[in-house]
Amino acid sequence: MSWKLSITVEEILKKGRDGVPLSREEALTLMQLDLESRETYALMESANHLSRAQFGEKGEKHMHIGLNVEPCPMDCAFCSLTRQSGLFAEKREFPLENILAWARQGEAEGADALNLMATGTFSFTRLLEIGRRLKQEVSTPLVANARDINHVEGEQLLDAGFVGFYHAVRLGEGTDTPFKPERRIQTIRVLHDVGLRWANCVEPVGPEHTAEEIVDLMLLARREKATYSGIMRRINFPGSPKEPFGMISERRMAQMVAVSRLVMGDTVKAHCTHEPHSLSLVAGANLFFPEVGSSPRDGQADTGKGRGRSVAHCATMLREMEWNPDLPSNCF
Repeated sequence: MSWKLSITVEEILKKGRDGVPLSREEALTLMQLDLESRETYALMESANHLSRAQFGEKGEKHMHIGLNVEPCPMDCAFCSLTRQSGLFAEKREFPLENILAWARQGEAEGADALNLMATGTFSFTRLLEIGRRLKQEVSTPLVANARDINHVEGEQLLDAGFVGFYHAVRLGEGTDTPFKPERRIQTIRVLHDVGLRWANCVEPVGPEHTAEEIVDLMLLARREKATYSGIMRRINFPGSPKEPFGMISERRMAQMVAVSRLVMGDTVKAHCTHEPHSLSLVAGANLFFPEVGSSPRDGQADTGKGRGRSVAHCATMLREMEWNPDLPSNCF
C-alpha cells in the first residue's frame, strides 16, 4: 500500500511542520481536503508534531468562570444568554462566594488560568471588583472575557490584577451579532498597547461558514499576535436560531484545529480546541477550557452541572493523550 501524498500538500505540510506560517492559499488547500484522505491524517500529524516540539509536552487547562446569566439584549444568534433564546428570564449574578469557591477549586486542581466571562451588559466596575478580590485569594493568572474596551479600561484591568483578555472577531460578526469587526480589532490593539495578553479562538464555527472566512480569522489571529488561538465549534442549544444549519463534527473540528495550528506557526504559546475532546489533542491542540458558571453554549445556568467539564476531567483527558497538565503554563 502506497502512502504517497499529493505533491502540493506534501510541500505545504513540510513547510508547516517546520513552523513556517502558511499562506492563505496554502491554508485553503488544507481546509478543503477530504476528511477520508491520507492527506488529512498527514495534516493532523504535522500539526501534532509542531505543537509537541514547540510546547514542550505542556497540556494547558484554562478554567472558564461565567459570572452572570441574563436575557442579554445583544441577541447574538449563537448565544444562549440572550433575550431571543428565551432560556433565561431574569438577570442573575453568581454570588461572590461561589466565584471564590470555583477559583480556589481551580487553583487546587492546577488550572493554568481563570477566564472570567461576563455578558455584554455586565458592569465593568463589578468585573474589576471581582478581579481584585480573586487576586487576593488565588495566585492563578486572571483573564477577562468581556465587552470591547478602551485604553483606560485596559489599564484598569491590569491594575485589578488581570494579565490577559479573551476576545474574538466571531464568524458572522456584524450579521449574527450587533458588533462591527473593526471595533473588535480595535480592542485587540488596545490589549497590545496596554500590555494585556490577547487570547483568541476562531469561533463559533458552523457548517455554513466558508473555508475562506474561517481561514481569514486564522490569519487575523497570526497577524494581530494572539498568545494562543484555535478552533471552537458552535453548539446549538435547544431552539437556537442556528439549529437548522446543524453542527460540525469533532472530526471536522480536528482538521480545522490542525490547519489553524500550521497557520499560526511558531507565533503562539499554546493552541486551543473547544469543547474538550481527544481527537484535536493529536491534531495540534494542547489547551482545554474547563467550565463553570454561565456559558453561551448551555441552557443550564451553571454549566458545571451541564455541558461544562471540570479541571480534573480535562487533566485526565490531556494525560490520556500524553500531554502533561502538571507542567508550568507556557502562556502566562
